[in-house]
Amino acid sequence: MALPALATRHLFFTGKGGVGKTSLACATGLALADSGRRVLIVSTDPASNLDEVLGVALGQTPTAVPGAAGLCALNIDPEAAAHDYRERMVAPYRGLLPAAAIASMEEQFSGACTVEIAAFDEFSKLLGEPAATVQFDHVIFDTAPTGHTLRLLTLPSAWSEFIDSSTGGASCLGPLAGLEKQKALYAATVARLADPAETTVVLVSRPDVSALREAERTREELAALGVRNLQLALNGVLAVAATDDPIARAMMARGAAALAGMPVDLAALPVSSTPLLALGTVGLKALRLMADPARAAPPALTIETETALPAGLSTLVDELAQAGRGVILTMGKGGVGKTTVAAAIAVALARRGHAVQLSTTDPAAHVAAAIQASVPGLSVGRIDPAAEVARYQAEVLAKAGPTLDANGRAMLEEDLRSPCTEEIAVFRAFARAVDAGQDSFVVLDTAPTGHTILLLDAAEAYHREVSRTQGEMPEAVRQLLPRLRDPALTRVLIVTLAEATPVHEAERLQADLARAGIAPFAWVINQSLLASGTRHPLLRERGAAEIPFIRRVADQLSPRCALVPWLPEAPVGVDGLSQLTR
Repeated sequence: MALPALATRHLFFTGKGGVGKTSLACATGLALADSGRRVLIVSTDPASNLDEVLGVALGQTPTAVPGAAGLCALNIDPEAAAHDYRERMVAPYRGLLPAAAIASMEEQFSGACTVEIAAFDEFSKLLGEPAATVQFDHVIFDTAPTGHTLRLLTLPSAWSEFIDSSTGGASCLGPLAGLEKQKALYAATVARLADPAETTVVLVSRPDVSALREAERTREELAALGVRNLQLALNGVLAVAATDDPIARAMMARGAAALAGMPVDLAALPVSSTPLLALGTVGLKALRLMADPARAAPPALTIETETALPAGLSTLVDELAQAGRGVILTMGKGGVGKTTVAAAIAVALARRGHAVQLSTTDPAAHVAAAIQASVPGLSVGRIDPAAEVARYQAEVLAKAGPTLDANGRAMLEEDLRSPCTEEIAVFRAFARAVDAGQDSFVVLDTAPTGHTILLLDAAEAYHREVSRTQGEMPEAVRQLLPRLRDPALTRVLIVTLAEATPVHEAERLQADLARAGIAPFAWVINQSLLASGTRHPLLRERGAAEIPFIRRVADQLSPRCALVPWLPEAPVGVDGLSQLTR
């Protein structure tokens, strides 16, 4: 079965970046429209490429898709919605509070949680008000809300007044302030999401360990909220006839191993499988092939792949090594391989005779497992987010909890489970790790985002403005912001894939860092089929499709760029990682 079998009116497609949510949502919507149904596709993704996939310019009202009778689409702009939220919350205080306080408030409303809840406000009008979409038989949402957002919106205290700054810096409550009038609409929206007769949620994944892990995490969160009408859609499955191409054979073997090790509860869901196609999934023709892959033409025998490829990772490591010390941060969205890149750089620097500390703040990253052996000069550790969060939660609840009623405490406890809270909680441990970069190399996988840096910077400025004292802030924390902004000490590497969604998301990350006064040192394009040397026709055609994204990164987005090929041997262990830096 190529596409999910869906019967409910409302359909949600969710999954980590780059797994093909938008393509699969569009292919499903097109197939329904081709069967005579009236379908609306809605994207809430800030980096949406719905226009590109469907081949039509979209706005915030339904637009008919040419060549697909009965199919309409629209883009919700969550950034614009978040901006409106921010202005509604901050405007009344302009002229009344000091400039530093206003800056702090504005940054509080600049995070991912604000954008997410603002987007929920927009699409709840489509989901919770039947009259808004009465002309359609199906409404498909590309990118569903996270379990955190849904839990937040189901708490009764979310409709009370905004809990003030006694939350100790947690920033996810603000968007809900003053939204009492939306209570009935939000309640109807959440109820419709959990109604199996109304809504199906499709967990989109690749046949990849990290993508399947993310799908299982989402399944657990949604099941805890009573959302159980779930399906698993495996996208980009390579299944070819016998081949002597080592890349194709390795890709099939890795995919089979990932699927064999799938969590039991995830494997128990209804599963559909969409094959890896030779051409990208852009345009109606390509989308229709996803529904009926047997109609796809054989890959072209001759493919134009001539382009100047960026240097490999070894050249970048040589340049990093010249400094003799410093902090190296790998940043990027989940699934692009930043843990692998961080581990490979750390091993390469240690083998060049440098003292190196490798650490991570990612709870899903296993840097020690990636290396699997001791390397002279290399120490491996991790910042435990769970322990840091628990310590932070206890501190905030001890301070604010006694003044709150049961609903207020429930709201605060939920807010303290947000992504923003975790970033802030690990901040001091991260500061201690950066401090060590003055004397040796420190390679950190998963750094705080630009938003977190600005959030803490704004909070510190607000604190100085109000109290005229910095209190007992540890020296490592006091010096962290200048150190992160110092290009002689800190070098940020943005890791991405040569695909549309990962590159678009990495661009947003770079813009976020620019707001914090941080310029990335280089970009690393990981797992390139174009650079792999594959001779398999389908994979060669896929590699040719990478060229525009490689050129955009190398020619426009970064002064330095390293290209890492897709490797037949998994980059695990010291020898496996060393493949990346040869």
